[in-house]
Amino acid sequence: MDLSAQEARLKKLRMRSWRRGMKEMDLILGPYADAELDHFAPELLDAYEALLDENDQDLYLWVTGAVACPPDVAPMISRISDAAGLRRA
Repeated sequence: MDLSAQEARLKKLRMRSWRRGMKEMDLILGPYADAELDHFAPELLDAYEALLDENDQDLYLWVTGAVACPPDVAPMISRISDAAGLRRA
């Protein structure tokens, strides 16, 4: 992926992180994306991008630990929860 395509992808992911359907998720994912995405390897960007397709209500419950998340998203949920200072179950 060339630099301009990478920059465009990161910009899109940041926008999707800040402009969710639920304000709580804006405030969790937006700062996380701003702080972390530049340092992600391509496979982590893929995992994060896939996570953004999930429903905000589910994401919120997973990130806060109110409900156990599916195993395939657990590593990314853990990273986000840790960065946000949220306790998980």
